[in-house]
Order: sequence, then C-alpha cells, then structure tokens
Amino acid sequence: MTAPSTFGLSTEARNLHWLLSNLVEEVPGVHSVTVVSSDGLMLLSSDPGHLTAKAAAPAPGTSDGPKGSSADLATIVSGIGSLTVGAAKLMDGGGVKQTMVAMDEGSVFVMSISDGSLLGVHATPDCDMSVVAYHMALFVGRAGHVLTPELRSELRTSLESAQ
Repeated sequence: MTAPSTFGLSTEARNLHWLLSNLVEEVPGVHSVTVVSSDGLMLLSSDPGHLTAKAAAPAPGTSDGPKGSSADLATIVSGIGSLTVGAAKLMDGGGVKQTMVAMDEGSVFVMSISDGSLLGVHATPDCDMSVVAYHMALFVGRAGHVLTPELRSELRTSLESAQ
C-alpha cells in the first residue's frame, strides 16, 4: 500500500493516517479501512486513491475491495452504522459498539469511534475475525480521544482540497 500524502497536516492527523495504514499492513486479510464522520462523510481511508478526484475501479476479476473506490466502503459503513443505530433504538439496546457482516467473498466490520464516527474494515472471508476486531479496538482506543471536531474538520478539508 502506498501511504497517502500527509504533508501539511497536524501531528494528530498524521498519526491517524499512520494508525490506519498500520491496520491494513499489519492485520492479515484486511483489504481496506475507512473512518467515516457521524454525517456519513469519509475522513480517512487506507486507499491512496481517495486522494484523487476519481479513483479507478479495480480491474475485472480482482477483489481488492468494494467496487469503485474507498468512497464506496465509506458509504457502506455509513449505511450499516445508521441501520444498526436505528435497530438498537427500536430494541432499546443502547449504543452500538460493533457490527460484522460475513459474506461469501468477504467481511465488513464497523465499530463506533466517538461522537458517531465509525471505523470500517473490509476483509477477506477467511480472516481471523477476532484478530480484526482486536486491532480495530486498538485503533478506536488510540484514535477516539484525538478525533476532535477540529481534527475532523482538518481531515475533511484535506480530502476536499486533494480532490
């Protein structure tokens, strides 16, 4: 994976980029990772293509992630997050901590970070789910307290300016 450019970003933003890249590189079976704000906008992505105006779709027959770009994973994560929060309210279940979707050809994990922000992971179908969940929890523990409104604004601004 090629690390996205973090030139000009604050130390906190660079650290979050590093944590995200590390999650993809260190956890077997992880294809891509994204962080989505409470309003459903992508803040961070492991896909270096998220820094271009339009990421190219993967070649036919490849399965490196959702079709199109990291924006698709962000959309999926936002939708799953919204659906599970609604279900939890209907069931008086309290806050949603983690959601996992197992498919024939992959898995999607969604974990709450803070203030409605979500961490989403797309992984292989044969990944060790407990290892993925553990590393996601580490990311949330390390990133949750620094993901302030100011940092979220900085991350969104950097994505918009790159496009």
